[in-house]
Amino acid sequence: MLTDKELKVQFKQKCKADPEQHYPVKTLKDLGFYRQQCSCGTFFWSVNPNQKVCGDAACSGGFRFINNSPAKNKLDYVETWQKFSKMFEELGYTPVKRYPVVARWNPTTDFTIASIAAFQPFVVTGEVAPPANPLVIPQFCVRFGDIDNVGITGSHYTGFVMIGQHAFVQPKEYDINKYLSHIHKWLSKGIGLKDEEITFHEDAWAGGGNCGPSMEFFSRGLELGNQVYMQYEQTEAGIQELKIKVLDMGMGHERVPWFTQGKSTSYETTFPTVAKKLQSITGVKIDAKLMAGFLPKANMLNVDEVSDVEKAWENIAKSLKVSSKELKGAILPLAAQYAIADHARSLLFTINDGALPSNVGGMYNLRVIARRAFEFIEKYGWNIDLCDVCEWHAEYLKPLFPELKENIESVRKILEVEKIKYLSTKQKVSEILGRVLSNDVTTDKLIELYDSQGVSPALIAEEAKKQDKVIKIPDNFYALIAARHEQKPQEHATEREEKIGVGDVPATEALYFDDWKLASFEAKVLKIVGNHVILDKTAFYPVSGGQMHDIGMLSREKVIDVFKQGKIIIHKLEEPPKFKEGNIIKGEIDFERRKQLAQHHTATHIVNAAARQVLGRHINQAGAKKDVDKAYIDLTHYQPVSGDELKQIEKVANDIVKKSIKTNKTFLPRTDAEKKYGMRIYQGGAVPGKLIRIMEIPDIDVQACGGTHLNNTSETEKIILLNTTKVKDGVVRIYFCAGKAADGIENLERNHIEEISKILRVPDNQIPARAQELFEAWKKARKLVNKGEKTDIKQFDLSSKDTFDGDVLKKTSEILNTQVEYIAKSLQRFLNELELFKKQLK
Repeated sequence: MLTDKELKVQFKQKCKADPEQHYPVKTLKDLGFYRQQCSCGTFFWSVNPNQKVCGDAACSGGFRFINNSPAKNKLDYVETWQKFSKMFEELGYTPVKRYPVVARWNPTTDFTIASIAAFQPFVVTGEVAPPANPLVIPQFCVRFGDIDNVGITGSHYTGFVMIGQHAFVQPKEYDINKYLSHIHKWLSKGIGLKDEEITFHEDAWAGGGNCGPSMEFFSRGLELGNQVYMQYEQTEAGIQELKIKVLDMGMGHERVPWFTQGKSTSYETTFPTVAKKLQSITGVKIDAKLMAGFLPKANMLNVDEVSDVEKAWENIAKSLKVSSKELKGAILPLAAQYAIADHARSLLFTINDGALPSNVGGMYNLRVIARRAFEFIEKYGWNIDLCDVCEWHAEYLKPLFPELKENIESVRKILEVEKIKYLSTKQKVSEILGRVLSNDVTTDKLIELYDSQGVSPALIAEEAKKQDKVIKIPDNFYALIAARHEQKPQEHATEREEKIGVGDVPATEALYFDDWKLASFEAKVLKIVGNHVILDKTAFYPVSGGQMHDIGMLSREKVIDVFKQGKIIIHKLEEPPKFKEGNIIKGEIDFERRKQLAQHHTATHIVNAAARQVLGRHINQAGAKKDVDKAYIDLTHYQPVSGDELKQIEKVANDIVKKSIKTNKTFLPRTDAEKKYGMRIYQGGAVPGKLIRIMEIPDIDVQACGGTHLNNTSETEKIILLNTTKVKDGVVRIYFCAGKAADGIENLERNHIEEISKILRVPDNQIPARAQELFEAWKKARKLVNKGEKTDIKQFDLSSKDTFDGDVLKKTSEILNTQVEYIAKSLQRFLNELELFKKQLK
């Protein structure tokens, strides 16, 4: 099998040889376009039969639209989508809202990186119907491979809107000539271009084993967009036609207003109000004449394509008849200003959609761009608040994306915490660099320091300069950082890889979805492999989604484990069974275990919703485990959960329990579920299949979930939050229990409180005061012992005063910030050590 790159090259040759078969030649000829070949090898179409070069800037003389746009219609950023969507609606397309940039529905990626990615993997494969067909979408996307180029080239972004034109149809309905005619109408009527100003390029695309021809469209050196006709897949037998053919047109939203207005950079037209405010604060002005000469050559500074960026600066400066220092002095402050604007906008969208800057996975790239923005602000001494920049963006984009304005306070709070972390890291720099600079600092070391300590290469270079040392910083440093942090799918603590050879067995009918109380059933034995049994149907819940499995009996033989293998549910017995394949047998579930697991699973959803109410809209589930004795849920949060916050979450959770809310458990087509409830249903991560099971607690929480769930929140009985801990950067874990397990915890803690009373020799209501007194006496005595001093030990005799009222358990827990069981052990240790200290102090 060929790689995608090899497949593209091979398929492009095939398309070149037979353009009539692969490209919309009929439409092109009807419009009066001629096929020609550029000296670079590209085949292109133009109405000028004597045109010698293609539309690419490298062949046609750079960007020739700056201060000289051929577009009749001068569109601003907001107006671009409004006009595009209106025109395509008239052509039969349905405009749909953008999908979240955090792609929780997709198991392969953290972020949405293209408009078509909103519909991957299920729509593109034909497994699931699209929300509309055909459709257009203003999809915000993020990519972090170009961080180093942002601001410099005038056209690179970490976050951008890709306007998508998409169709997902049977081969007989697929019409590339019609699709191109629609884009031509947009170029000629929407933008207002004469045909003489349009050049179409023949190209090909390959990705994920699929491929197809594509048509790029250019004007005056700028590629405005690209129509990909995804029609084929690579198989062992060669390239075969797809059952569902896909139209994937992506047009850079940012490029249209830039092109139609002919401004120096796309940043001026992408976020005009933000750019003006930043220029007002920084005092950085645009040298229009210099920029007009620089921008057509700015792509020479693209770190992905240039081996020596410093040399490129010198060459550009020479061509503009200025020194490299003068050129950098004019360009770099402006580039920093635009980078701040871009980074703020990407952070606004991603945080609004549920992402958190952290040190983990793809989310680390958000921390990278946040800190890069902070560093630019600090380097130039600008009085800029990154949170304010986000708010300016939200205000400007309100006509297109009103949700950004609605959630701005949550974004502000998260970025304020991120800045505190950045400043805290900076304070450690001097100590860190003292050790580092004593040795050679390689690129790997620079990356390690940025990854582990958050120390930017600029700070290292600055400190090295003071010691007359030179540190070489890679021109693509931030791209190297981004490449290190790939997405990892969410994992549940119950996932397993056990595989049993079952042969050709039909899917198992699961009986546990409708009624969690179903504890007895009859089924036919389809397959026995050792002590593993497969039935035609079962009420036994298999371990999955973070929930532990049921146990019980199959025809009076003990079931010790249950798990899924594809669409088959496998029961593991203690011993190979006495019954045979083909027998009808009775299954019986351990009901008390089932009830406890169902209570813990429904409680997981309740705690998740309560945490979102208390901590903020950014809360998302990052993992979970529901066992019999207790459960936990991992949540995305930017700082540890305090004791007060834990109390609030527990109160809100139990209020939900007491409201006796009836739960709704239904199977819906994926598209219908997404339309009805939105993409937040993917709290537990990606869920496969055309039909997905929705677990809804009306007005509280709704998720795609296949677990055993209670019929009413009151069946949870009660929820106790045990403690919380930090799992990793940006993720906290809350341990809890519900129902009978919660009763057990209360009884256990009552026993520990009685134990503490005996240890301290005081009644329950005096425990907090005595514990505090003991702790203070222990600290003072230890300090004196360490100094080797002698003193009157009567001062360490404990009184019996009570200075606290209220709940004994919770107040005692607050004193030592731990669990009651550990408190008892700690207090005993403190008492023992205090007696030892007193002997030493006599």
